[in-house]
Amino acid sequence: MIIARSPVRITLGGGGTDLPSYYSKYGGALIAAAIDKYTFVTAHPRFSNDILLKYSKIEQVDNVNAINHNIFRETLKFLDVKQGIELSSLADVPGRSGLGTSGSFTVALLNALHTYKREFVPQRQLAEEACKIEMEILKEPIGKQDQYINAFGGITSLTFAKDGTVTVEHLRINEETKDQLEDNIMLFYTGITRHASDILKEQNEKSKKGNTTTIETLHEIKKIGLDTKKALEQGDIDKLGEYLDVHWNIKKQLSHGISNPFIDECYELAKQNGALGGKIMGAGGGGFFMFYHNGNNKDRAAFTKALAKKRLQQMRFRFDFEGSKIILNMKSM
Repeated sequence: MIIARSPVRITLGGGGTDLPSYYSKYGGALIAAAIDKYTFVTAHPRFSNDILLKYSKIEQVDNVNAINHNIFRETLKFLDVKQGIELSSLADVPGRSGLGTSGSFTVALLNALHTYKREFVPQRQLAEEACKIEMEILKEPIGKQDQYINAFGGITSLTFAKDGTVTVEHLRINEETKDQLEDNIMLFYTGITRHASDILKEQNEKSKKGNTTTIETLHEIKKIGLDTKKALEQGDIDKLGEYLDVHWNIKKQLSHGISNPFIDECYELAKQNGALGGKIMGAGGGGFFMFYHNGNNKDRAAFTKALAKKRLQQMRFRFDFEGSKIILNMKSM
């Protein structure tokens, strides 16, 4: 048996500039952080020649082309694994919740299958192959952020060149800054799930058409990402809260689906109870809220209690600095 795991992520600044419709013309930049919530994929050989998949559903097929799950099907075909295997997946967080679970799953699946084939694969290859499967083969209107941060882990700067090349740079921050960030960044689940592609498709089309408002908004968001990197490396972490507030108000201009009255109410309640800023993770519309709160423990407890009245569920976390990895390899010869 082989077990692979990949972290999910939070975006600290610059999100949305990783879509090719934007970076191919202007270049993109963002700051993301992997957290200790994971997607797990197990791989195990079968005595029979069929394929057994276990996720939220169970599929048992004789032909890889008969698989309904798009990522399972195309990844197996991509790596030419077409029979005699059992694969299953588990996740610490719900899908469609804005934490990059799809990219996390694809990277973990690739890592498990490469290991199953006894192939050593560096993190960059995992990220690039995941992008190829999701963006080129499945033609999802998404960017490259998730696959790279899921593969590399850490608190990381990602720069997207016009030709699609991605530069990965771990931020130079000390332990005290890291610990303060883990204390001050607070995640809350809204209970709302949504398809990111529905929102990103609108942004993508506007970027392709050169919509002035969309392009200018993404320029501002990219600058926030670069400013966030500078502030964090200088240890000025409260700037993150201020930038998140600016980012959220700018981001809502990209699509009508990013926010709604309930999300706006929760955001205002958070600000009234001490949050410097925050935003919905991922494309928007639901999933997880991220807030920055620099108060003491008593203030944070009151803050959490206030949001609980809106039925927002807190999820505690720590940063992950390992990225995608194999945590068990017992494949027999």
